[in-house]
Amino acid sequence: MSLIEWADFEKVELRVGTIVQAEPNEKARKPAYVLTIDLGEMGQKKSSAQITDHYEPEALIGRQVLCVCNFEPKRIAGVKSEVLVTGAHDEENSVVLAGFDHPVPNGTRLL
Repeated sequence: MSLIEWADFEKVELRVGTIVQAEPNEKARKPAYVLTIDLGEMGQKKSSAQITDHYEPEALIGRQVLCVCNFEPKRIAGVKSEVLVTGAHDEENSVVLAGFDHPVPNGTRLL
């Protein structure tokens, strides 16, 4: 593990958003969903996420997630992915989304 300075961490813009739409990304090589995420004052942003092992699209609606918001947008399987939804791999190498125990206003920055 390499240590970073606090200023390095401050460069990463991690914000809370609520998933308002989720649908299969039919063009993806590996199963994925296209998510539309409400980030408050930042507006709605899209993300392509390989989270199909543990989540069904309808169950994702209304779920709050933590997003990296200051990466350059990236074209993924026909989708302009504007934010990165965060999570961790479980023992089967499937993504488990990072989330919150209590509701947080959309757009709130991680401290």
